[in-house]
Amino acid sequence: MIETPYLLFLGDAPDALAAKVAQGVRDWRPEAAVGQYRMAGCKADMGLPDMTIAAAAAAGVRTVVVGVANRGGVIAPAWVSVLEEALLHGMDLASGLHNLLRDEPQLLATAMAKGRRLHDVRVPPVAYPIANGRRRTGKRMLAVGTDCSVGKMYTALAMEKVMRARGMRATFRATGQTGILITGGGVPLDAVVADFMAGAVEQLTPDNEPDHWDLIEGQGSLFHASYSGVTLALIHGGQPDALVLCDEPTRPHMRGLPEYRLPSLEALRDVALTMARMVNPDVRVVGVSVNTAAMGEAEALAHLAGVEARMGLPAVDPFRQGAERLVEALG
Repeated sequence: MIETPYLLFLGDAPDALAAKVAQGVRDWRPEAAVGQYRMAGCKADMGLPDMTIAAAAAAGVRTVVVGVANRGGVIAPAWVSVLEEALLHGMDLASGLHNLLRDEPQLLATAMAKGRRLHDVRVPPVAYPIANGRRRTGKRMLAVGTDCSVGKMYTALAMEKVMRARGMRATFRATGQTGILITGGGVPLDAVVADFMAGAVEQLTPDNEPDHWDLIEGQGSLFHASYSGVTLALIHGGQPDALVLCDEPTRPHMRGLPEYRLPSLEALRDVALTMARMVNPDVRVVGVSVNTAAMGEAEALAHLAGVEARMGLPAVDPFRQGAERLVEALG
């Protein structure tokens, strides 16, 4: 188990989106996040108290969480001395990067010498089977996006919150490092060998009660040249009964791909349905989740109204407005 409370390490993140792991933990486990550590040049701010490593240790922090999700998932050389300082002050480290903490000789040696733990949450905890495509009992919702980092995890978590408050049977199923750090379990899907990804999702969303909903955290985008494979594995392994389309309308291009524009919601709907019907002919698109964080209130409401009229589906920002209408659309 990863011990709380946390200090969120933002490093030298160039913008808020690069610190999406920290943002997710702050928004969904605020009781566990007591402060943030920012290096020179950091452009992200979680609105938490800025702390030195010594101050965090004195405040009772048990784990420093690497809250940065950079392209390629690497531990920057400039971070190592700060992370080592945390170990020397008696704190553990947790990271969801592809570049593992345990593969950094300096960190590994210090952790062993001080009896501290290195939590690499992107390491698959078990061996997963190859998918078999068998239909399972229970119901499943998958959030799919026009791009990476558009609010797929927030959508599923917001829906789970509403459903549990209403006494419905619902479970958020984490498939990435941030979701795993928030909930304490899941599958680090993009670290699973490709042939076993869909099987890992099948195992994550097993047979369940007929009225139980698994709310599956989406990853990547079918339209993203770098990360489309993980999205397709979620669709085929998850066999969703419902899809929620996720979008961030102010983004000028695909995350990390300046030459690629985002697809329309109509294109996402059509392609996602085509892929999902291969494993579940009865799948439906039930709503649209729009990340309006970059918009003012009036602009956001106008945009949502336009999307709703155009798509014929409920369109909401579930973090800003609540996910009630998306939950009701599940039927």
